[in-house]
Amino acid sequence: MNSSPPSPPSATTGDDTAQHARMLGEARAVLRAESAGLQAMIAAMEEGDGGLGAAFIAAVEGIWSGNRRVVVTGMGKSGHIGRKIQATLASTGTPAIFVHPAEASHGDLGMLQKGDAVLAISNSGETAEMADIISHARRFGLLLIAMTARAGSTLAQAADIVLLLPHAPEACPIGLAPTTSSTMQLALGDALAIVLLQRRGFSASDFGIFHPGGRLGTRLRRVCELMHTGESMPLGPPDMELRRVIVEMTRKAFGCMGVVDAHGRLLGLITDHDLRLALGRDLDHTLAADIMNPTPQTISPDLLAAEALRVMNDRPRPISSIFALDEGGHAVGILHLHDLLRAGIA
Repeated sequence: MNSSPPSPPSATTGDDTAQHARMLGEARAVLRAESAGLQAMIAAMEEGDGGLGAAFIAAVEGIWSGNRRVVVTGMGKSGHIGRKIQATLASTGTPAIFVHPAEASHGDLGMLQKGDAVLAISNSGETAEMADIISHARRFGLLLIAMTARAGSTLAQAADIVLLLPHAPEACPIGLAPTTSSTMQLALGDALAIVLLQRRGFSASDFGIFHPGGRLGTRLRRVCELMHTGESMPLGPPDMELRRVIVEMTRKAFGCMGVVDAHGRLLGLITDHDLRLALGRDLDHTLAADIMNPTPQTISPDLLAAEALRVMNDRPRPISSIFALDEGGHAVGILHLHDLLRAGIA
């Protein structure tokens, strides 16, 4: 079937320009409305006893001190937000699952365990499908944390802790589609996850354990996972003749050689640049110690590979290879820029 080529875009008319301006104005209004909701929540956090700040602290301490798993639940848009909050909690060290409130009534209540905290999200606090999960939490003494905008709602009245969202108009012009309210829920969930992360001392290394795949997992790899060790390292003693230094550097092809003592402690470094400066000297009587740099840049094998890349680049003359030393100053590995490229870090 023959198809004609697409027509070129027509020139923008004055009406189009006006319409585009209106569209951008409407978009900015949405962003302003949602930003105002976040600002209102920040202000509520700063209030004294009985405000959102006090409830937030109670929620963090209730989850942390009880070493509780968090069961997140919510219906509709609140459910979508709840799934994201659950995923963020789980990936930052707080065990968490999502239970759909409708499915809970058909067997999924069995997923709740003694000692759990239930984070129930409902803007109105009157979501009918949540009745059974609320009742179950009360019956078995689970910590019930409500995230709602209505203090007098059924959910708020049943909860142990109420994360009360301040009043803020929805960005939707007809005031019906959850927009500002869902943004506030999401932000408050992020705040809860990150404060719990900091409370438990969760580190980048811990984060990497939960994110082994993808770009993020790659960037959290450590030098010890990528470096060359043992016989592959270009090393020599301080009394090695320049001729042998050249052979060792050529054979190992790292563009450098580490000068080590009898115990493997790094004394200095010879680079291709140092060799070029020394080529006019006697190859048999010039020693490694005569031309080495006694204060080379080194790294720890436990350093993040991405940080090692920054160290290698953050120099007047970027370096392509760097030695990793243990706490005793022993050369335990060497990292090359090509290793970082292969790992997708550089």
